[in-house]
Amino acid sequence: MKSITNKLFEFNLEHSSGLPVKATAYTFVDKLLKIMFPHFNDRKYLSIDEVEAELLILKVDLQKILNQISGFDSEQNTLIANEFILMIPVIFDDLLLDAKAIELGDPAAENLDEVILTYPGFFAIAVYRVSNFFYKKSVPLFPRLLTEYSHRLTGIDIHPGASIGKSFCIDHGTGIVIGETTNIGDSVKIYQGVTLGALSVDKKFCDSKRHPTIGDNVVIYSNATILGGKTIIGNNSIIGGNTWLTTSVEPYSIVFNNHKVEIKKTKDFGEEPYNFII
Repeated sequence: MKSITNKLFEFNLEHSSGLPVKATAYTFVDKLLKIMFPHFNDRKYLSIDEVEAELLILKVDLQKILNQISGFDSEQNTLIANEFILMIPVIFDDLLLDAKAIELGDPAAENLDEVILTYPGFFAIAVYRVSNFFYKKSVPLFPRLLTEYSHRLTGIDIHPGASIGKSFCIDHGTGIVIGETTNIGDSVKIYQGVTLGALSVDKKFCDSKRHPTIGDNVVIYSNATILGGKTIIGNNSIIGGNTWLTTSVEPYSIVFNNHKVEIKKTKDFGEEPYNFII
């Protein structure tokens, strides 16, 4: 027992310095979404002053997080925190466009409030747009903590380094993977199980463009897999379900699997056509 406790204690000392508690990151993004969208809040703001006070508290919380993990000096962390607060209206406007795209893209969506309140795709996009700001500022760990929080809750894995345009629609969403160097244009719609990944997981390619580029107005149906940094999906294309792509396609393309369906009568199989044991 003594050797086990010593080993764990030494590892704790080595690796805990400067690391934020996961709950701190989760609390930050939850607070932010509550300020932006009443759908995430358990109370109603009664005045502008209340909103301003919440933003000031959020900025202080953010500065504490940055001071823990960024490696920057306090003055630079303050500048990043101030810039983020100023970026909130831009993020908010982008998220409204995303929510509207989901509402228009899903016949089952009755209104915008339903999308914001219940759709996992909207939550995943919201957390991504927040985390992407910090990724661009080269803040370590924090962006990944945010997106992994969303991944855990929704099953949608969007790397904070991905570049995603306006009016992004995720329908259903479970199992979607969007890699770090993916570029996605405007008005793109993606269904569940889609992978935008790399051709190789070799570490030597970590600084290269490994993931595909998706043009504007592209629809990618469920379980399609698109791989490679040189793979470009042209504007206004449709990628069918279960498609595997490692090469580029021209704008206005329709890509699909041509499955062969054979229909046989049960009499062709004899008395017992199927014998499943479950």
